[in-house]
Amino acid sequence: MGLYKNYIKRFLDILAASIGFLLLFPVFTLTWLVLLFKNHGKAFFYQERPGKNERIFKIIKFKTMNDKTDANGSLLPPSERLTKAGIFVRKYSLDEIPQLLNVIKGDMSLIGPRPLLIRYLPRYNDFQKQRHLIKPGITGWAQVNGRNAISWEQKFEYDVWYVHNVSLGLDLKILFLTLYKVLKKDGIYSVENDIVPDFTGTEPKQKQ
Repeated sequence: MGLYKNYIKRFLDILAASIGFLLLFPVFTLTWLVLLFKNHGKAFFYQERPGKNERIFKIIKFKTMNDKTDANGSLLPPSERLTKAGIFVRKYSLDEIPQLLNVIKGDMSLIGPRPLLIRYLPRYNDFQKQRHLIKPGITGWAQVNGRNAISWEQKFEYDVWYVHNVSLGLDLKILFLTLYKVLKKDGIYSVENDIVPDFTGTEPKQKQ
């Protein structure tokens, strides 16, 4: 497992991400042009996220929300900023395509725990922090086992389990399950179930 985890996985990431980006380039270009028009010249969304060993990198996705604010200048809730074009892009997971560039660059892997927000870092307990022992992924074990339908704690259980069980067979299984769910549009998409609440931390278990 060490050989695959430390060397082969990276080689396959570069190969698969490069081929995938070339194959999806027409879709990438069309989506870019549509969002460029719909978002007044802003087709991409950039945000700093923690990667392997909590090293900060800048993730790139297609921009699916506008920048509308309230009377105080604060951004409106995500559900009110998600555009019609953004809903379509998210429904078919097109917003994830630019992350192939993050994979090629080396910030991410195709398969791994999803990179979350920097502000969550101090909220993880020691067990949950293990999700940062490997590179984050575009998709992962938690995504094919419930995604936003499961609790934060369950997601982190899946993430840490994956960290300790990385293998070529498991990665292929996750990849095919992801493609299956995207093509079959598994689960009914809605704005409500696509936008999840903040992770505020896990309450310590009470001693019996």
